[in-house]
Amino acid sequence: MLEAHTKIIDFIRSLYPGIHPVPLHAPVFLGNEKKYLEDCINTTFVSYVGKYVTQFEEQIATFTGARYAVAMMNGTTALQIALQLAGVERGNEVITQALSFVATANAISHAGGIPVFIDVDTDTLGMSPEKLRVWLELNSKIDEKTGQCINKTSGNTISAIIPMHTFGHPCRIVEIIEVADEYGIQVIEDAAESLGSYYRGKHTGTFGLLGILSFNGNKTITAGGGGMLITDNEQLASHAKHITTTAKVPHPWEFVHDEIGYNYRMTNVNAAIGVAQMEKIDSYLEIKREIAGQYLKYFNETDIEFVHEPKDSKSNYWLSAIVFSNQAERDAFLKYSNETGVMTRPAWTLLSDLGIYKHSQTDGLKNSRAVVSRIVNLPSGVRHD
Repeated sequence: MLEAHTKIIDFIRSLYPGIHPVPLHAPVFLGNEKKYLEDCINTTFVSYVGKYVTQFEEQIATFTGARYAVAMMNGTTALQIALQLAGVERGNEVITQALSFVATANAISHAGGIPVFIDVDTDTLGMSPEKLRVWLELNSKIDEKTGQCINKTSGNTISAIIPMHTFGHPCRIVEIIEVADEYGIQVIEDAAESLGSYYRGKHTGTFGLLGILSFNGNKTITAGGGGMLITDNEQLASHAKHITTTAKVPHPWEFVHDEIGYNYRMTNVNAAIGVAQMEKIDSYLEIKREIAGQYLKYFNETDIEFVHEPKDSKSNYWLSAIVFSNQAERDAFLKYSNETGVMTRPAWTLLSDLGIYKHSQTDGLKNSRAVVSRIVNLPSGVRHD
């Protein structure tokens, strides 16, 4: 086992020569970041009022094919606002997946919702439309008066579904929406990890009513922080911008706020970095797919599975991942790789296993439990000279 692990580490080091330790996914700043930051400071527009916020929104809308994009502080706040715009009310249930970063469930809680966790498909690592359909058939009913989908066990309204495109790999979002439509439930896409990923030729985050992206420091591109809400719905986009700017009614000097709002808008400083990063995104995606291709070729010669892009998909390979045959081997590799200066990480703890969400309803999560204890994320950052 040690010999096999050593060979893997040597191969990873060959992909990132001269770098020690090898990070999992470090940001790179190879373009106009400093220039735009200096310009931003010189203009004194460093808060959410500034040209770079608008420019970043326009870049994301153009790149993803969404009609509208609204920049926010981070992906979690964007997801919270998306839930609110979709009509999620306190005490409503929101179906999502347990194999996800905690921010997905936290945003549901922030919006007053209650998460319900559904299993994933083993090839996409995203929500399974088949498992979703089975759970809804067994556990829900349509209220004849309101037309709302009701959880037969809890009596709560199920008002949204949030699939997540895990590690940047598109889930079967079209099929998920087909199921959701049968039950009258809105779909919001957690595309935090999947900027540059496509399903059936369409960018992730643009299938549902709303989608969200993240620009955290470990993402494909970063704004230092930040998130984005994307949608084709003009009214929702306008409302999102209004309530994330403290719901202030425009006026030359008076302070009038017409509903409870949030101070969630992205700053011009963050957006300046994001604009520069977007100018490089095509080359970054090309490099990341090249690295993933080298991983795929290497692991095809071993008994370790490499997680490759699913059928009908083009993945950004945000984090390349492998799946060991058992947890003991995975744990041994995690220990050895990190001790030798190559950062690797397991998948997240299933959200339903966290104390804060342990009372949430699940469908048993058979596939999620089968893979979560065996996954390892490998160094996947953009390499450069």
